[in-house]
Amino acid sequence: MFSVVTGGAGFIGSHLVDALASRGDEVLVIDNLSSGERGNLERHLDAGRAELLVADLLDDSWQARLAGADRVYHVAADPDVRGGASSPDAMFRQSVLATERVLEAMRTADVPEIAFTSTSTVYGEATVIPTPETYTPMEPISVYGAGKLASEALIGAWCHSFGMRAFVFRFANIVGERSNHGVSWDFIHKLRANPDALEILGDGRQTKSYLEVHACVDAFLHVCDHANATVNTVNIGSEDWIDVVAIADLVVEAMDLADVEYRFTGGDRGWVGDVPRMQLAIERLKALGWYPPLGSKESMERAIRAQLEAA
Repeated sequence: MFSVVTGGAGFIGSHLVDALASRGDEVLVIDNLSSGERGNLERHLDAGRAELLVADLLDDSWQARLAGADRVYHVAADPDVRGGASSPDAMFRQSVLATERVLEAMRTADVPEIAFTSTSTVYGEATVIPTPETYTPMEPISVYGAGKLASEALIGAWCHSFGMRAFVFRFANIVGERSNHGVSWDFIHKLRANPDALEILGDGRQTKSYLEVHACVDAFLHVCDHANATVNTVNIGSEDWIDVVAIADLVVEAMDLADVEYRFTGGDRGWVGDVPRMQLAIERLKALGWYPPLGSKESMERAIRAQLEAA
């Protein structure tokens, strides 16, 4: 199978490349390396199991390389949810415009399938928790979430108009090895700078679901192998949640610190667009035969260990 992975040098994308290469796919990674790293792919590049094309989806140097592809995994995106509040146009271009350009390149090259990494933030501040894929109204409160929801709409339109198939994944918070952002990464770097005190955004009671990246990729590929509708939209996450103070406690314990003072910035959220409570319903995922092998706490523990080892 010839698989193209946009954003394949990044956090989730590089783990996806690991899985695709291990099962014998021919893999082309398209990445501008703005947040991804070539080192995440080095062993596959050296072994000839993957090729890296350094290109920006907003430029015109990559479209012809999709010829003959069986599926595009469109993972490329600006992962900084907070950034949309300060740079909404850049977020729009890297999300919505980039997705439209991928879809058009696929249409021109007759690529039949797209797998797209969306987000739980498309639901906004849901009043039904755990939140199912059928939840309405869809009212994102961040530019990031709005861009993902707009991209989902474009994908659905292209699939129904041009005979393509899509797998759309609304992720909970995905954590683990190679991540260079997120709450645990933030805490680790703050505590290395000052092991006596930790700034926590908001009131620390923000409560969300987390899933370790290897489990996420396994679920991702399981759905691609087992779902067969024109557009398959599936939540991916764990079946529990954990609050920010509990995550801070896990980081402090893993770093073998004591008597750390927690300093809260206040309010019920950490930044503009932050959703204070999130857990996804995953009945649709379980109906396809995949169950999360670990919960939010264990996912965070594994992520923290990996980030400490890498830092």
